[in-house]
Amino acid sequence: MVTGKAAALLALGAFVNLVGAWLVPGWPSAWLVAGIALGTVAGLSMLDFLLAGAAGDVELTRSGDTQIRLGETATVTLTLTNRGVRTLRGQVRDAWVPSAGATPYRHEVLVDPEQSVELPAVLTPTRRGERRAVRVTVRSYGPLGLAFRQTTRRRSDQITPPWTVTVLPRFDSRRYLPEKLSRLWVIDGMVVVRGRGQGTEFDSLREYVIGDDVRSIDWRSSARRRDVLVRTWRPERDRRVMCVLDTGRTSAARIGDEPRLDAAMDAALLLATLATYADDRVDLIAADTEVRVAHSSGSKRTAQTRLIRALAGLEPALVETDWERIVGEVLRRERRRALVVLFTALEPGALGEGLLPVLPLLAARHRVVLAAVHDGALDELAAGRRDVTEVYTAAAAARALADRRRMRAALARHGVEVIDEPVSTFAPAVADAYLRLKAAGKL
Repeated sequence: MVTGKAAALLALGAFVNLVGAWLVPGWPSAWLVAGIALGTVAGLSMLDFLLAGAAGDVELTRSGDTQIRLGETATVTLTLTNRGVRTLRGQVRDAWVPSAGATPYRHEVLVDPEQSVELPAVLTPTRRGERRAVRVTVRSYGPLGLAFRQTTRRRSDQITPPWTVTVLPRFDSRRYLPEKLSRLWVIDGMVVVRGRGQGTEFDSLREYVIGDDVRSIDWRSSARRRDVLVRTWRPERDRRVMCVLDTGRTSAARIGDEPRLDAAMDAALLLATLATYADDRVDLIAADTEVRVAHSSGSKRTAQTRLIRALAGLEPALVETDWERIVGEVLRRERRRALVVLFTALEPGALGEGLLPVLPLLAARHRVVLAAVHDGALDELAAGRRDVTEVYTAAAAARALADRRRMRAALARHGVEVIDEPVSTFAPAVADAYLRLKAAGKL
């Protein structure tokens, strides 16, 4: 194939031919000069094409990052080795999926036979999930730059080394983890010292000191030891915590600059990590009309990593959430009493028709908390009064807020605790609710 340089030479020849025929007496026939120019450029282009290195005689390998968090950058290096007999001069296009944010798009190369060159690509993904390399296309130019060879689509697919960068959720709320863990240790210490009887497990006996609750005295052990002994208690372990992520249509709404689902995932990760450190068992399901992710916690060392990877590719589905199926799945998985945290939208239409009819069955078996991200834009719209348009908008926003309050009251009648917080405080509010229940022995 010819380049723009060959076309430029033809245009230059046509211009010279026109000027010569106009200004130079006895100038040869314009058609003869045009034919000579065309033949010369075609001959040079053919020679240039034959001298160009074979574009397909290359060996490609990749190295670099395979996993990053959303908002971070990754570097993936493409190593090109020239296995041909001629020098490869040209361009290499390393194409990724658009959401990978790969730059630069093209690389200029000059590689001698049996030599290699490294072509780094910086990825700044804009979405979670697996970002894959699509295709590497190699274009080899001749020494004159008049023609080039290029790998066909089939050949490009054959030489392209596969590579995938897994983009994990941000987990910005991990900055709250040290504070929440400190509160957890304080709660554990308070439970041991104060010796709450109900909802705790027996730990050991110790000598009575002034200030101990006399109800904790173990009279039989005291009689055998001829000293006053009291029972100490340790916090309940191996409690059940179930996080339910609603991935239906309401999770696709953007609150601020991120989807509601991403805010719910961030809060669920903080809650799951905190509960794992408290030696509680954490399960998570993400569902709408079907279960898309089902995860059970493992060891403390790997639980967070496994959960983050499980949520990496989760995306909202534009369907109505089937709460009857979700409640049935929760009841099937959790036979024992558990804390069930529903991450969804506090939308009266979706919850009133879907969740409320089946909520009594779930609340009778488990402790239920509904966590919803509050859209601060509703409060701003409800405060507008500057013109007629804003008044009508404020009336609509006020009605939406009133519907949310009625829905909270309906959920409270079933014993459901509702967390309705803006994005900035949503994740720590969910963690605080867990810690309150943990301190009160209500898990």
